[in-house]
Amino acid sequence: MTTITAQTRLTGLIGHPVAHSLSPAMHNTEFERLGLNYIYMAWDVAPGLVGNAVNGLVALNAAGFNVTIPHKQCVMQFLDEISPDALLIGAVNTVTIIGGKTCGCNTDAQGWLDDISQDISLAGRTICVLGAGGAARAVCAAAGRADVRKILIGCQPSDAKPSEDLASGMASHFRKLDREWMSFDNPAFPAALRECDIVVNATPVGMERGTPIPPMWLCAKHYVYDVIYNRGETELLSHARKLGCATRNGLGMLARQGARAFELWTAVKPDACRMEEILRRHF
Repeated sequence: MTTITAQTRLTGLIGHPVAHSLSPAMHNTEFERLGLNYIYMAWDVAPGLVGNAVNGLVALNAAGFNVTIPHKQCVMQFLDEISPDALLIGAVNTVTIIGGKTCGCNTDAQGWLDDISQDISLAGRTICVLGAGGAARAVCAAAGRADVRKILIGCQPSDAKPSEDLASGMASHFRKLDREWMSFDNPAFPAALRECDIVVNATPVGMERGTPIPPMWLCAKHYVYDVIYNRGETELLSHARKLGCATRNGLGMLARQGARAFELWTAVKPDACRMEEILRRHF
């Protein structure tokens, strides 16, 4: 086990909640394997205290930190710089701290793309993304870069404005991309969903219980990806599997986005497959 010293560099995760997070196990095991004097922790930061947390980590000379729900967008106002990828996505999931200056990045998009591409090619596909928050924006950006034919954004009626903004943003960056948004209470949404090849749950619904959409709206041809990586299947993936759908949860995405953050903080490239294996041992 790594010995913590006065030279140990601090990294970690801020979010609300974070008690379920497997990131500490993944990062700390890889730090130890590579002989790096770093430690990764998880901090539950309530909404309204994000700026305090950022300032505190800068004061502690941390190497950087990850950001998860619900802070991926609000954290941006407290950072010195935002990378082009994070600006495109409109959300930050990784922050580096160099010389007291913070830079917000987004490794979620490439992490998701690296993971789902193990199963299915996205080029020319139609994808439905459920949600309009930071994770949804990352998935949409990655899908646009992977040359999907169409993105359908599905949302709760209360999220109509961010969904519309997300669809507009995708149109401005990916000129040839067909994109559309619909709220779940739109009578046309179930039929539009059935026309899609891939369904991605990018909402937090299912982290505890429930499904973001009625499972009866799915059909066997769907490939269903849930960014949630609960211990055990989410209800959405369980229903999808029983229908005959190919499924994947967000554990591989977590490992691959984490590997990219790890490299940003340490300048050492970790083994993403080994990091996923660590997660599965703790799952």
